[in-house]
Amino acid sequence: MKVAIIGGGAAGMFSAIQVKVNHPHAEVIVFEKSQKVLSKLKISGGGRCNVTNGIESIAELVKAYPRGGKKLKKLFPIFNNKTMQKWLLDRGVETLIQEDRCVFPVAQDSQVIIDCFLNEAKRLGVTIKFGAAVESIKQVDEKIKIYFADDRHSSQVFDKVIATTGGSPQRKGLDWLANLGHKIESPIPSLFTFNMPKESITKLMGIVVENAMTNIQGTKMKAEGPLLITHWGMSGPAILVLSSFGARYLSEQNYDFKVQINWVHEINNDRVKQELDKIVEEHPKKILANYRPYLLPERLWLYLVEKCELDEKKKWGDLSKKGVNKLINILTNDIYSVKGKTTFRDEFVTCGGVSLEDINFKTMQSKKVKNLYFAGEVLDIDAITGGYNFQGAWTTGFIAGRLGE
Repeated sequence: MKVAIIGGGAAGMFSAIQVKVNHPHAEVIVFEKSQKVLSKLKISGGGRCNVTNGIESIAELVKAYPRGGKKLKKLFPIFNNKTMQKWLLDRGVETLIQEDRCVFPVAQDSQVIIDCFLNEAKRLGVTIKFGAAVESIKQVDEKIKIYFADDRHSSQVFDKVIATTGGSPQRKGLDWLANLGHKIESPIPSLFTFNMPKESITKLMGIVVENAMTNIQGTKMKAEGPLLITHWGMSGPAILVLSSFGARYLSEQNYDFKVQINWVHEINNDRVKQELDKIVEEHPKKILANYRPYLLPERLWLYLVEKCELDEKKKWGDLSKKGVNKLINILTNDIYSVKGKTTFRDEFVTCGGVSLEDINFKTMQSKKVKNLYFAGEVLDIDAITGGYNFQGAWTTGFIAGRLGE
């Protein structure tokens, strides 16, 4: 049996390994258009490789996928984040779960994951062809013929093909699959930061609020976690998660919308009022500048006081009821205008791809083309930040690699 894997990324290399484990006598060739495999894995997590997430339950794991979660729920009992950590450990790669549940190799170096994959592929006899960009594929009887963009590679026929080409930034990058009858969900960016060109908060760049709450005004889309103020706007998990769940909606708004920030992670305004009233009562002679509620970063607190048009030299005990209400409102419902986004060029994640309607999730085989399988981000599956996108690649790659009917 001849099996081709189109794309040498995370899903491609993992599914190639699985094919050889399940079908030892198969000839398995990975076709990679660039000169290296696993390039996204290499730069993940700042070069440390956030290989998966340490979340405990499958029910919680599924919630990390704005698109594809319901389908993955059927696959995670077969292969999930815990299975992946064990898979790596069985091959000598120890991992650790950080406080934020992100999983990294103990070595804190993505190269150990890459070496593990390459060694496993070599041991099993997987062939990797570089500079082999696939232009199109065609069903010939029950086999699949692959046509290459470069004349150096002549067209070849395979018994089975697994497409793992990753997310495509543009719709035309998926035309070769649309031409086979697959429905394509238009690719748009997911996981991006918010640009705020008209907001003065950007002068506070570098400040991190460890547990903020965010939501897109006029919607029910919410997120929480660390928020980073940047020189162009806002970033950090509280923003990236929001961008992921809001990807389609924000694209339709042309990235022109308002974001509401709750700086103190407290949705009950009465509790915030109690906290401020307590300061007024216990520290009436302290000036606003010198006594910060909720231990907010100093520069941020002074900025918010100024935004409320309050004098930072004013004593807490001299605050009027109106002044207290202004502070409550800005701490729990601070609003900023967003105009534009910034994506991570090397680590881009797309919302969109081959429609999940066209995939048999028991096998990852196409419903349109027999013996064509899919894994990874070429599908309309994507997740929030934290190792979940790689887990989607491992799980779908594991299933596709069984080459089930």
